[in-house]
Amino acid sequence: MSFRSERIRVLAGLAFLLAAAAVPAWPPASLAAADPDRIEVNVDQAKLVKLPTGIATIVVGNPLIADVTLQTGGVVVVTGKGYGATNFIAMDRNGQVLVDRQIQVQGPSDQLVTVYRGIERESYSCMPICQRRVTLGDGETYFKSTIDQAGSLSSQASGQSSGKSSN
Repeated sequence: MSFRSERIRVLAGLAFLLAAAAVPAWPPASLAAADPDRIEVNVDQAKLVKLPTGIATIVVGNPLIADVTLQTGGVVVVTGKGYGATNFIAMDRNGQVLVDRQIQVQGPSDQLVTVYRGIERESYSCMPICQRRVTLGDGETYFKSTIDQAGSLSSQASGQSSGKSSN
């Protein structure tokens, strides 16, 4: 390789490095940092959040979207119930507001496949194989039958009898 071609290659590499250094990182640090006043959770999942001690009462704006349960030591369990946003307020025994946080409940995080049969919708979790999954918005027949099967399986697993004989 000639001296000239080597020099061009080095200069091209330096130009690339300078151009890359001039482009800001994405996302910007201000956007990458999580909003401390907002809790994000997926529907049908829970998240542990540490709050200040001394909390006596918790009020949830819309309990159809999220549930917040106080545990010992200032820890709350935030469970996503439905899609959307709500808030919760934590107060001490004197009614002073200690925390007022937003909760954003997002869709399922698993690999979801949605099947439409006319206007009826069915959801399947496909990790690693597709199996029925109850998701808000599924058709009533599919939703009810899947819930009934899950309840029956849970009862059998806990040793409770459904009252039906297998004979």
